Amino acid sequence: MIYLDYQATTPLAPEARAAMLPYLEDRFGNPHSPHRLGREAAAAVEAAREAVAEALGPGHEQGRILFTSGATEAANWAIQRARALFGGKRAGIVTIATEHACVLDSVRYMADRKGTAAILPVDSTGIVDLDDAAVAIDTDTALVAAMLVNNEIGVIQPIVELSALARSSGALFFCDAVQGFGRAPIPIDACDMIAISAHKIHGPKGIGALWLRHGVDLPPLLLGGGQEGGIRSGTLAPALCAGFGAAARLAADRRDADAAHVERLWTKAMAMLGDDWVLNGAEDRRYRGNLNIRAPGIDANRLISEVRGVAFSAGSACASGSGRPSHVLKALGLADAEARSSIRLGFGRYTTEEEIEAAITQINEAAMRQREWAA
Repeated sequence: MIYLDYQATTPLAPEARAAMLPYLEDRFGNPHSPHRLGREAAAAVEAAREAVAEALGPGHEQGRILFTSGATEAANWAIQRARALFGGKRAGIVTIATEHACVLDSVRYMADRKGTAAILPVDSTGIVDLDDAAVAIDTDTALVAAMLVNNEIGVIQPIVELSALARSSGALFFCDAVQGFGRAPIPIDACDMIAISAHKIHGPKGIGALWLRHGVDLPPLLLGGGQEGGIRSGTLAPALCAGFGAAARLAADRRDADAAHVERLWTKAMAMLGDDWVLNGAEDRRYRGNLNIRAPGIDANRLISEVRGVAFSAGSACASGSGRPSHVLKALGLADAEARSSIRLGFGRYTTEEEIEAAITQINEAAMRQREWAA
């Protein structure tokens, strides 16, 4: 099967698998134990922590990496505990309508608990209006939360400008960099908290991280032994940490090569799709490994079931099966029918040009059959 769902998850890199195996076999110690097996596991965790931090890019030393069960936990932690840093003096959170569900739901959860939420609209390209943001971010704002690269349409938000607005009002800035980590420059200087995930960069599922700027002493979300930095409880999995570290090193080493490869795949895919398909979201301000497109009269779910040799999606894996049109596409102003005629093709390091050619050919042929049967 041709795999074109890289935004949902990525294939595990062989290097990450190799790094994990010893800690699934004879090096099985608890990294929080004092004996030799425990110390070996702890050393692997710390080596992974350093690799993940370095892969964030210049400025990573201004904060620390705390491992979590994934980016969803990291986002919940940042959003649910940021207000506590202001001692009850600020209650507002500002975010964007196209954010991931873990951010939007966390923001609404906090708004229901003696807080306020401002969810900013986007234009037809998926970009937030900075004038709207300037009005919404005020002296009651505790946190501004924005995604670097959108998981459904690949659009890149103006993180630096949003952060400047947040800091001018005294608010903290949280960035969901899950889809951007290893793919796009992360403006660390503009961020106070950053969520990332291993399985989006060819690492294992079940582990992510929250980067915390020094001085941002976030209260715990999970209580217990405080194993991680004294503020995140739970036994770490050395195998997952080692896999994350190996994937992060590889992403850093291959960043330019991967970007050039993705650009070639994007160019081929766009040329083959032609005028029958419309691009959802901005064409220039986006990560090129995300191709979200629509065609009039196409039923996306039916297309996915008919093109059995290609794995692709109609949007976020988290919302699949809900029956509702994508909230991201609706935020762009698309009608329900347009949203339901949209598909997302995600590709990257291990996708070949031959696979793109074969996949687009099959998708185009199935789309043509749908239009012919509907005529």
